[in-house]
Amino acid sequence: MSELIGIDECENLTVKQVQNLYGRYVSRSQVNLMTSFGFGRELVERAEGAWIWTRDGRRILDVTGGVGVLNHGHNHPRILAARRRFAERRRMEVHKAFFSPYLAALSHNVATLLPGDLNISYFPNSGAEANEGAVKMAYKYHGGRRNTILRSDISFHGKTLGAGSLTGSSENAFRFPGLPGIVVHPFGDVAAVRAAVDAARTPEGKCDVYALMVEPYSASSMRCWSETDLHELRRLCDENDIILIFDEVYTGWGKTGSLFYFMRYPGLLPDILVYSKSLGGGKASIAGYTAREPIFRKAYDRLSDVILHSTTYYGFGEETATAIEAINVVVEDDYPARARQIERILKPGLENIQKRYPEVVGQVAGTGALWGVFLTGGPKVLDIAGKLAPGFSGDPHFRTKLITLSVIAELYREHDIVSYYSPNVENPLVVAPTLAIEPDDLEHFLDGLDKTLAKGLPRLLARFVREKVGSRWPIGS
Repeated sequence: MSELIGIDECENLTVKQVQNLYGRYVSRSQVNLMTSFGFGRELVERAEGAWIWTRDGRRILDVTGGVGVLNHGHNHPRILAARRRFAERRRMEVHKAFFSPYLAALSHNVATLLPGDLNISYFPNSGAEANEGAVKMAYKYHGGRRNTILRSDISFHGKTLGAGSLTGSSENAFRFPGLPGIVVHPFGDVAAVRAAVDAARTPEGKCDVYALMVEPYSASSMRCWSETDLHELRRLCDENDIILIFDEVYTGWGKTGSLFYFMRYPGLLPDILVYSKSLGGGKASIAGYTAREPIFRKAYDRLSDVILHSTTYYGFGEETATAIEAINVVVEDDYPARARQIERILKPGLENIQKRYPEVVGQVAGTGALWGVFLTGGPKVLDIAGKLAPGFSGDPHFRTKLITLSVIAELYREHDIVSYYSPNVENPLVVAPTLAIEPDDLEHFLDGLDKTLAKGLPRLLARFVREKVGSRWPIGS
């Protein structure tokens, strides 16, 4: 039997040793994927704010925002202090026999910030678990008498069996069993939603839809429902007593320029709001879903139902304490205003790049601190991408992905910028920095992207493919 690895030894592992351990005990394919980029061949020494320092001394600008987790940035001092305080005072983590002041305070704070009667909260570990909890509450609200749930064709609600079956994404390349009664409608199409509701009626003419899952702003496609359409969905749900669930796992806590995206529209209120990501301040694994009080009371507020939905780690002490501090930072430092300031730099900057490279950048879309750069390259570049990866020459989505990956690799290699792409059908390069990023850092990113695209996509593609798999094709001009 191998000896156990201690913390000291762990922190001194070489990148090759880490890759070998991943290959043996985590996933060989993950090693293959991550080493396609320079950031898969290095180890991080430390991180702070919008910056990462590797062991070899490189200083890397992180514009991924931790895929929604890092609104506060890496290692925010107040978040670190809150967790250190909890540990040093030896506070109790979790115990079902005692009330938690942290859970009570966090629930109060969320209710204070949210509009209307969104008052009753539950705090699981992940966004997927929160979405499943919200769906479960909606089903219980109707006493199990309804059997249909509606979701969009473009959506991301998680990867567990239940949440995964509600997700419309190319990441779901394998069909797993999931929730029964799912009906899919086109994103942003209110008429299609109404038609689906009308079609889902019992022989007696009663509505059979118990919930409608909606991302008001889709962080994977940079598409949004209009204010008019969101209000129309609200009216449709009211007419048919359907539970309206807003998934703001990614877009919450200031990311899009308002505390939650839906809150930019006066009078709009979901029945259940789901959130996660930056709720934990970049350190805690915590999610939440908050229901309107009448919804919760009808679904669960009876002694016989108190533990109908529960988990061992619900209200985990250090996680809820961290979330309390994270939310206070969001409010006190006005993160929605920070996101709007980031938009004032990114929006014109990215639009200017689109104008400079119209054959390369097909579209720029976003809001606040969440933007997508849709790289196309036109038919000629797509054809080159197909030739460089002949096994996928007939798949335009893969070719677009290959183009985006080549830009990501170049940004990291030549400009010390780490970015990512959204694996939906259009595969945009996502620019979603921490809300703690400085204006000069945003200008550094825009300059790096400009210089990268100036090299030409054929050259970037050839270099990326050659470095990844070896290539007999020459570098393009």
